[in-house]
Amino acid sequence: MDNDNINEIFKVWITKYALTQGILEDYVVVCHDTDKNMVKIAGGSWTDIFHGEGKEWHRTKESAIKCAEEMRLKKISSVEKQLQKLKDMKFE
Repeated sequence: MDNDNINEIFKVWITKYALTQGILEDYVVVCHDTDKNMVKIAGGSWTDIFHGEGKEWHRTKESAIKCAEEMRLKKISSVEKQLQKLKDMKFE
């Protein structure tokens, strides 16, 4: 993205809340004054900021789906470990 497109609005898929709200689709602008990997919802407040392309937001739906699936699998693994720990607990 060059300086000619500094206020360019473009569509992204947001995965920050994928496990609670699903993949969100919205239009954003890059926060050039802070970090080029940080975007803000176009017309939103400064609380509507997402950090890290490929982590919290994605330029393609496919990338967002892949990330959300990885998040889901990681959460399943974590919950399974927690469940096993509870099953193994003994009170004497």
